[in-house]
Amino acid sequence: MIIKSHPLSCAIAMGTALLVSGAALADDGLGDYRDRFEPLPHFPPLPADNSLTPAKVQLGNMLFFEPRISSSGVISCATCHNPALGWSDRIPRATGHDGQIGERNTPTVLNSGFLDAQFWDGRAPDLEAQALGPIEADVEMAMDLGDALERLEGFDLYQERFAEAFPDQETPINETNLAQALASFQRTLNTPESPFDRYLYGDMNALNEQEKDGMVAFVDNGCIACHRGPNLSDSQFHRIQVPGSTDVGRYEVTGEESDRHKFRTPTLRNVAVTYPYMNNGATETLEEAVAIMGQEMLGQDFQDEEIANITAFLHTLTGEMPDFEVPALP
Repeated sequence: MIIKSHPLSCAIAMGTALLVSGAALADDGLGDYRDRFEPLPHFPPLPADNSLTPAKVQLGNMLFFEPRISSSGVISCATCHNPALGWSDRIPRATGHDGQIGERNTPTVLNSGFLDAQFWDGRAPDLEAQALGPIEADVEMAMDLGDALERLEGFDLYQERFAEAFPDQETPINETNLAQALASFQRTLNTPESPFDRYLYGDMNALNEQEKDGMVAFVDNGCIACHRGPNLSDSQFHRIQVPGSTDVGRYEVTGEESDRHKFRTPTLRNVAVTYPYMNNGATETLEEAVAIMGQEMLGQDFQDEEIANITAFLHTLTGEMPDFEVPALP
């Protein structure tokens, strides 16, 4: 006989695994729920602390949408991380400079500040280290950083904004500050106000019965082993070779045979709107992704009802999209 866990017990069990890492967040949007409900025990919500300066965030916002830091002058960070598409691009693999197709699916930047490693292969430890990679990559923006900085220096507005964001520096337009500004903006792109978050704060009606059953299945089947923490990712690397993929993953970074075909655990927040899935983007639907993960990572063939329930639960992880402004560029 299979004994199914109680939804509240599952939430508490998940909460034990969700340890807040201290990553900075802007206003988390849960003020009303904080007033009405208390968080479930042992299940900390996303933190609301914000150590970012408005000047850095504003500058990073401009740079995120700035195509002139690309070789062609037409590709920006927002080209592949489109706010209208879950801050991703919804195509299997990204299209970059001169129409080149990249090797991997574009991950969303939503809640990316909560990850302990960036890129599918974890070659960057944080957003600051990640920020300049796409600018220089031949298959993405294909831009020399020195040339990118020179272009920015040609605009009085950028000179003013860099000086405001990084005061007391003689030459504030530099590589380090470019990376810090982009990372600062991305750290504000968080989505904690989801039905699941409201449930965690004690609103028992935030999830319907199917969604609660899906949460139970998510915990009882062991999905939480890798998908935990405030971003529902352990930021660790696990071996998976999905159909159609020959990508060796983290092996390219470490050269260690044990890392062959290992990839960083993706976040599950907003997973319903950041399709297609897997490192090669070949998995079109969330239902198919759930089935593949059951087989590849858990050694289980989920029944149709269980797939439907887990998928319903994953939809509850879609939060309110962050407020931002499309900047007026000089």
